[in-house]
Amino acid sequence: MPLLEVKDLKVYFSTPEGDVKAVDGVTFSLGEGESLGLAGESGCGKTTAALSIMRLLPKNGRIVGGSIDYQGYDLAKLTPAQLRHVRWKHISIIFQGAMNALNPVRRVGAQIAEPIKLHEDLDDEAAMKRVHELLELVGIPRERATEYPHEFSGGMRQRVMIAMALACNPKIVIADEPVTALDVMIQAQILELLERLKRELGLSMILISHDLSVMAETCDQMAIMYAGKMVETGNVRDIFKNSKHPYTKELIAAFPDIKGARVLPAYIPGDIPSLIHPPTGCHFHPRCKFAWKLCEEEEPGLLPVGDGHCAACHLNTAERPA
Repeated sequence: MPLLEVKDLKVYFSTPEGDVKAVDGVTFSLGEGESLGLAGESGCGKTTAALSIMRLLPKNGRIVGGSIDYQGYDLAKLTPAQLRHVRWKHISIIFQGAMNALNPVRRVGAQIAEPIKLHEDLDDEAAMKRVHELLELVGIPRERATEYPHEFSGGMRQRVMIAMALACNPKIVIADEPVTALDVMIQAQILELLERLKRELGLSMILISHDLSVMAETCDQMAIMYAGKMVETGNVRDIFKNSKHPYTKELIAAFPDIKGARVLPAYIPGDIPSLIHPPTGCHFHPRCKFAWKLCEEEEPGLLPVGDGHCAACHLNTAERPA
């Protein structure tokens, strides 16, 4: 049984122009000890889908359909009081901008200790002992627990966020683009740290990124999103070696081959469509060079195209006219 199972999730944002269908019928699952990558262009809905799991949506966001099953509980229907027992104790998150997520006027040790005291019912001394262990686990000397966020480098702040996410020994960690704002060398260190902690602690992880190379290094499974829809899912090797959706193929082609000829990589023409009034049929058809009339009229389902590999494209189920 999956540890976490999201079924037909729909998340809309209210705006004066109408509802933005940020996530529109997304389905995916996460197994125990597994890492799942949510990938796609900016604005495709991957962060919204992940934040919906912890119900951390802005005030104008709401879950309008679907379920988020975690150990027999539908997180989409829990009360705020019930959710407080799930957040950080069972499911935690590493936010993209550590400097924005950390309180600038509180020492980092106190911030890490807060969820420990809340969920584990420990006194200050026991909580700080746990804080020191967590800091050393992520490669930070315990003496730095008394420092403030601005006294840390970007990479060190991200390590503090990772320590905080592990504070209550959660089963699932959501990493929202944890290396986007860091330089390449620090990115490699953080990714290596996440992979080591996942292996040593038996964590299940959801990694959100627009960088497919990050997914290739750290994830077991991948899910590709476009305009609020899931367009392809499968294991990392299948997605890279045998992708079945034109959007996935274009994303992979957009990354330069360091071993190939020195040429500008391909790009996907056009822009992500309006999610208030999305296109009919397949949302990708206005940008797809393989689109035909069926793509404009009928939305493709996410159907099996291999062992554990699914794609939502008419090219896999119907013959394209010449």
